[in-house]
Amino acid sequence: MPTLMKSGCDVGKVLLLLGQVDTGDVIVCGLECMLSRANRRERDMRAPILVDFPESVETERLLMRSPFPGDGPEMYAAITESIEELAPWMAWPKEHETVDESEASARRARIAFLARTELRMHLYLKGTDTLVGVCGLQGIDWEVPKFEIGYWCRTRFASLGYTTEAVKAITAFALDALGARRVEIRCDTLNLPSARVAERAGFLLEGTLHNNDLGTDGRPRDTRIYAMTPKQRA
Repeated sequence: MPTLMKSGCDVGKVLLLLGQVDTGDVIVCGLECMLSRANRRERDMRAPILVDFPESVETERLLMRSPFPGDGPEMYAAITESIEELAPWMAWPKEHETVDESEASARRARIAFLARTELRMHLYLKGTDTLVGVCGLQGIDWEVPKFEIGYWCRTRFASLGYTTEAVKAITAFALDALGARRVEIRCDTLNLPSARVAERAGFLLEGTLHNNDLGTDGRPRDTRIYAMTPKQRA
């Protein structure tokens, strides 16, 4: 039996247990080697929950902050007001049919923020309790690190530049405070207002994924991929 290169291979341990190799043989598996490297990187990486950063960001007109208990009523009012604009693109508004459901969403978002698994921020007009919309970081990969921005705007505040203002701010937050090497925006090719936000915020269109997702109507949809990197920003 050929001798294999040494590794801390779990596959190799299984082979030993099955008697497929001698204990004098040195064991490796290409798959396991990749897993070992990934596991070492994970061990070397600081746990995301230990990463400290501000819970709020201010722009010229907005206070962007982490969700908190008590945000539910205003969230429910904003979503109810904007349901006709949101429903064609997003399925989650159906999960906000009552104030309690919106409050539960805000509390789950607070937990996710503290766990660093998703960084949703609620957008308020400065000096008020009026919710303008939501802008946050999702699809997070802390190892790179890279982030995807998601956003929506309350109907009465649409076309006033608030969403672009928030996206620019959260992009700077990701690049400067979180050390992002890549920030993405993904949107349906038919969702032109969302695409315009990405373009106004300076994101580069990298390509289109065809039949990448299903729309809320169950039909295949194409997805535009926009991105920002530190090099692009410079």
